[in-house]
This record gives sequence, structure tokens and C-alpha cells, in this order.
Amino acid sequence: MKINIPTTKIAMLCTAFCAALFAFNPNARALTIGDGHEIGFVEFGIPSGDQDRTNYVNHLIGMGLGTQDDFGGQHFTRSNNSFGPLPTAVFALNGTSTSINLGAAGTYTYLFAKYDGPNYGSEVWYVGDLSGVITIPATAGGYGLSGWTLFTGGGPQGVPDGGTTAMLLGTALGALGIARRFLIS
Repeated sequence: MKINIPTTKIAMLCTAFCAALFAFNPNARALTIGDGHEIGFVEFGIPSGDQDRTNYVNHLIGMGLGTQDDFGGQHFTRSNNSFGPLPTAVFALNGTSTSINLGAAGTYTYLFAKYDGPNYGSEVWYVGDLSGVITIPATAGGYGLSGWTLFTGGGPQGVPDGGTTAMLLGTALGALGIARRFLIS
């Protein structure tokens, strides 16, 4: 028995389903101080050259959850956010704007943001599961953003995709199968 379903209705159904999937995509967002992506805080983060920032991030990711420590003349506070095993930070690039293009998910692993030289400190976020353009706060503790650094992860890393790509591929193949079943019979 052949069921005639207009192709416009199938197309509308597929479009609505895909739009619903993208609505729950966590990749495009703004990071905030103390959010679920925060690795920790460095007080004050000076000096702040590329190698210094790399050392600060690597020290933070090596600390236990919820701990504080002093290293290299800095005070570190590690958040309670767990991201599983974290790879070593490898310097990638610097910038100064509050909008940052992360590219595809997993391109960059960490984001270090420095706020007003000697007066506040530096925030470090895990961004390995984010993609596209994100924003970071223009101020923290009442002080302005001085600049940021992105890091890739050195050593072994897990698959950066949380399964969204596999789910979309399965949905597309399923929709093609359904369309073939009803349109070519």
C-alpha cells in the first residue's frame, strides 16, 4: 500500500526537526566569571607573556578541584568544575576583543583572559567543547579586559564532538530512508 505524503510536508517536518536539534546546541554562548566552563583564577597573572600564561594555565589544570595554591609568585584558585583528564596547554594565539572565534569544536582547549594588569587577575576557561564565536566579559572585578590567549591541547585528547554530528548524520540518513520509502514506492 502506497501512502502519498506531499514532499512539502516532509520537507517542513525535516526542517522543524533539525531546527529543534540546533536550538539545543550548547556551542554558541557567552562565558562568564564563575560559570561551568571556568577552570580557575590566577591572582594577578603578572608577568603575562605567552610562556607565563602557558605556565599559569598548566599549573591550574594540574591542581585538584576546589583547591588554592601559590606558584611562581601567583595565587591560584581552581574551580570545582570537572572536565575529565585535561591535556597540557600549548600556546596558540592572542587577542584583545570580547568576541572570540573558536572555529570548530575542539580547535582550542583553553582560554586565558587577563583583566587590568596588576589590579585584578586572570580568568581561565575550558573551551574544548565550544565552537563558533563566543563572548567573554569586558570587565571583571570592576577592571577592564587587557587581552586573552587561546591554547590548544597537547598530548592525547578525547573526541571533541559530544555526539551532535553523529546524531545529525543519523537523522539525515533516517529522513532519506523514510523519504525513499514513501516517495519511490
